[in-house]
Amino acid sequence: MFITRQIQHRITHKLQDEKAVIIFGPRQVGKSTLLKNHRDQFKSPIHWWNGDDADIREMLSNPSSTKLKTLIGNAKTIVIDEAQRIQNIGICIKIIVDNFPDVKVLATGSSAFELSNSIREPLTGRKWEYYLFPFSFAEMVNHSSFIEEKRMITHRMIYGYYPEIVLNPNDAEDRLKMISDSYLFKDVFALSNLRKPDQILKLLQALAYQVGSEVSYNELGMITGLDNETVEKYITLMEQTFIIFRVGSYSRNLRNELKKAKKIYFIDNGIRNSLINNFVPLENRTDVGALWENFLMSERLKKNALSGKYNIGYFWRTHAQQEIDYIEDNFGQISAWEFKWNPKSKTRIPITFQNAYPEASIEIIHKENFETFIS
Repeated sequence: MFITRQIQHRITHKLQDEKAVIIFGPRQVGKSTLLKNHRDQFKSPIHWWNGDDADIREMLSNPSSTKLKTLIGNAKTIVIDEAQRIQNIGICIKIIVDNFPDVKVLATGSSAFELSNSIREPLTGRKWEYYLFPFSFAEMVNHSSFIEEKRMITHRMIYGYYPEIVLNPNDAEDRLKMISDSYLFKDVFALSNLRKPDQILKLLQALAYQVGSEVSYNELGMITGLDNETVEKYITLMEQTFIIFRVGSYSRNLRNELKKAKKIYFIDNGIRNSLINNFVPLENRTDVGALWENFLMSERLKKNALSGKYNIGYFWRTHAQQEIDYIEDNFGQISAWEFKWNPKSKTRIPITFQNAYPEASIEIIHKENFETFIS
């Protein structure tokens, strides 16, 4: 079964110019499949290099124009999968773009290239950058129908949108555990030389239980036995390898607004539930609110990434615990949302927020109207 990805048309439009096309995103979300399914649009001959292969890493880690000329040969398209595994891959791509203008480079990466580059920003002005995540609600609606996908929401909140899970729903739990065990930490360990998998797992499990809540690095350190600096370092690495993402607090007007607080969400609900081994049906869970909030935030992230808005926004909270779940500030135009699974739940928008930001639009997102927020 082939499910069309929304970024495909944007990539196709960039195949004719000289800049490299870089597709970032978690492992196992279909980056390589996306390129293979559209290889007939690439200029031939095509070279496919994979950064997971040791010989490819060795050949490309210390690049020069002379060496690359030999490797490229008569190729017109170079595809580099798992490019983040190659030391100084940014420099390698830069040399190709600058010295071989007739060669188109397309690369996929499951972590930020900064982790493997010794020179900062070597590809500035030389790349088109896109993000591919697990399937989105909008992509599945386009594949089937709005009604059919809306019926699947309770399943998606528990098992998520990883392609392998969507395409093989009958053994979703086993497949999610395999993804978590085999792929989740692969880049974290390979690129950072970390050797404390148990502590990282404890940290992710602690974050899974705190979805939707403000996180404290000090508290996380006490749970995991790590100091605050190491906790922040690990969280940054897991964000750069697309396991989690952070949302900061919004502060503009009030002295009692939280200014440096953070919330942390998972890119995929299924991964979050796999980490704590909880696949209990939604009607029997005590964390429905957290699952709903993580689902909405990850889907909003996908929507914004597709439109080129990589800033996923903010939450708002005061020291008196008044809160708004999510805010986007578009050049001074503030939009605010509260998340409630049950449309009949009573929701009070804090008067403090309304007085401080009278121009803000405010909407309650629940299971009957969520599509306007994520698609």
